[in-house]
Amino acid sequence: MFTAQDILMAHAKVKSGADYPRYVQDLKAMGVVFYDFVVENGQNNYFDQEGNSVSTPEKYSPLHVADSASSEKLKHNILIHQQGKTDFPTFCKQAAEAGVEKWVSDLKKMVVIYLDKKGNELLAEPIPTGDYV
Repeated sequence: MFTAQDILMAHAKVKSGADYPRYVQDLKAMGVVFYDFVVENGQNNYFDQEGNSVSTPEKYSPLHVADSASSEKLKHNILIHQQGKTDFPTFCKQAAEAGVEKWVSDLKKMVVIYLDKKGNELLAEPIPTGDYV
């Protein structure tokens, strides 16, 4: 079973979006099958195949997540973030403004699913594999 320290050590290697595919492979090697990111406070919850979980601490002061969600706004924010025009804290703030409560990264299906406060799927994006498979 992985620990929060294992997760934090793997995450410390991520310097930019280009490092994300390697991070995903590191998580998979540890036995993580999915994790969620809570937009309000930046907490991650990691899960293994048996349903065991580990959480990492909140990363920032609470953000207000909009009650009304906009998948179009979210798509735009993801696009500019992937182009390197925003940093991660800015992206989190923009996701909150677009009504994203959390996103779930499914490492088996290699997809990130963005959800609103009602649990509705706003968008599903493939996780890039880079040079790793």
